[in-house]
Amino acid sequence: MDPAGDLLYKIAFASLRSIAPAPARDILALTGSEQGFFETPASTLSAVMSRRSRLFDEDYRRTLLEKARRECDFIASYNIRPIYFTDPEYPQRLLEIPDAPLMIYTLGECDLNRSHMISIVGTRHLTPYGADFINRCVADLAQMLAEPPVIVSGLAYGADVTAHQAAISNSLPTIGVLAHGLNTIYPAAHRQIAAEMVRGGGMLLTDYTSAENIHRGNFLARNRIVAGLTDCTIVAESATKGGALVTARLAGDYSRDVFALPGRTSDRFSQGCNGLIASNMAQLVTSAEDIIKAMRWPIKPVEATTGSLFPELTEQEQAILDFLNEKPDCQLNMISANIGIPVGKLMSILIDMEFRGLVIPYPGGKYRPA
Repeated sequence: MDPAGDLLYKIAFASLRSIAPAPARDILALTGSEQGFFETPASTLSAVMSRRSRLFDEDYRRTLLEKARRECDFIASYNIRPIYFTDPEYPQRLLEIPDAPLMIYTLGECDLNRSHMISIVGTRHLTPYGADFINRCVADLAQMLAEPPVIVSGLAYGADVTAHQAAISNSLPTIGVLAHGLNTIYPAAHRQIAAEMVRGGGMLLTDYTSAENIHRGNFLARNRIVAGLTDCTIVAESATKGGALVTARLAGDYSRDVFALPGRTSDRFSQGCNGLIASNMAQLVTSAEDIIKAMRWPIKPVEATTGSLFPELTEQEQAILDFLNEKPDCQLNMISANIGIPVGKLMSILIDMEFRGLVIPYPGGKYRPA
């Protein structure tokens, strides 16, 4: 099969309703390939699979192929990169979750199997407290980790876009998981940041084709990818209900680490985080150090700082040292008279030189070079 034809059948197969990798593999094992699935009569499929299903309906499968052809044209026109669940570059973390999509569509170049992948989520009504935490946390992760992390979020208002912007500011790749096809950006106000993400080594990612309409349920469904794509999820702020809590619960179900920023009990957008911590669904986090320690990720080696063997001196300091090398054990007044520095100013300079280890004071107001 030619690559274009292979992609056509894979896109169509991935569009089957509610199909995950495990049943997909079972079907492919029986039909031989994606093309085999679409070319096998419905009656034969029912007999082979030992059950009847609307997925086997020939009109339904024909419709999927027609849509897949249009999607192939869209992909080719806009340099979209489709990644199938059997491709080596498919994110391996995502394959660990039971409801992973068979196909993801990506724009941008980012390694989806990097060592450290972190999702940061939270309320759309982010407060200065939450924003400050996200900015500090991302900056410190970039500074401290031996291998820079990839920051993942949903490109929504509030915590999501703040996390993406913080990643860009700290030269970290960041991935926006969308709840719609790559033919649009929602919200439209984030088109510029989306472009910056792609240009900065990040990526836009979705499991929706360009032909699919935006539905409210898509936003909750895409949270499984935000949670499953990463090693851990950080909830910056959340009320008692919201998509961030859904993502946190999914991450927990997927055996991922979950962290939550605590806040005052009277603050509406800290109540969700406090609840996650109180119910042991999330670890309390206040800094990047908490995350690094919990995840046991290696940090950058501390660079040893060594003092210069030949510290830079001002002209006056050099003159003082030259004089003391010629005539050690001189008193303050003699030094002042010989090099022309007033006693008051000379005392200040000598004290500073003493702290820097350049001269040594002796009883009687005398000095020697160190």
